[in-house]
Amino acid sequence: MLTRQRKQHILSVLQRDGNVVAKSLSEALSLSEDTIRRDLRELAAEGLLQRVHGGALPLARAEADFAGRLQLATAEKVAIGRAAARLVRPGQVVFIDGGTTAVQLARHLPKTLRATIVTHSPSVAVELVGHADVEVMLIGGRLFKHSMVAVGAAAMDAISRIHADTCFLGVTGVHAEAGLTTGDSEEAAIKRALMAAAAETVVLASSEKIGAASAWMVNPVSAATSILVAPEAPETALAPLRKAGLDILRSADG
Repeated sequence: MLTRQRKQHILSVLQRDGNVVAKSLSEALSLSEDTIRRDLRELAAEGLLQRVHGGALPLARAEADFAGRLQLATAEKVAIGRAAARLVRPGQVVFIDGGTTAVQLARHLPKTLRATIVTHSPSVAVELVGHADVEVMLIGGRLFKHSMVAVGAAAMDAISRIHADTCFLGVTGVHAEAGLTTGDSEEAAIKRALMAAAAETVVLASSEKIGAASAWMVNPVSAATSILVAPEAPETALAPLRKAGLDILRSADG
């Protein structure tokens, strides 16, 4: 089998099964694991998959920059944002992470809501200007332009001094084994800090994030309380997350 054919076969298996196991693939093709691992390295370098221990997972499409992510799963993000907004209760202190789904959450909060929203996302903060009874605390730091959020030591210190009721978290990948992942190490650290400073964490995940992975783990999926997904998210993809202890909320649910 030619290299090009092997790589196409690997991508076909990845699309069909949602993962590739190097040992199983080498046995199926009667090739050495070294050959398969080399193919996986090259495919990863081309941005076609995410290597993990023992094989590979689909690469998180949500690693595109903020403008690019605005074009992904738009209807799902609106539905998830609207459902997440219904989970915010009067009087709560709530972390809202950065990202396009988080912007939809802020956009759908009731104008009459009385609460405190803490965010390191200028985009989220701007959405709340018209909410007269929402106190907005904007976490500062170095602006990570790719995701339009503040990162760094100053942001970490500010987050560590807050005790929030709920953290609404955005990630680029949600996988039962690879965990909650994102594409930048500093951003992953900020997300860990947000989760650690909140009593519960709700992960906001449109379909392209489920079963995908990025290079930097935020936390195992079991560290979150629940995951809020679109109504059309397939149960086959959600079953491993449910087995890992994550409560699944669908955005169509009241």
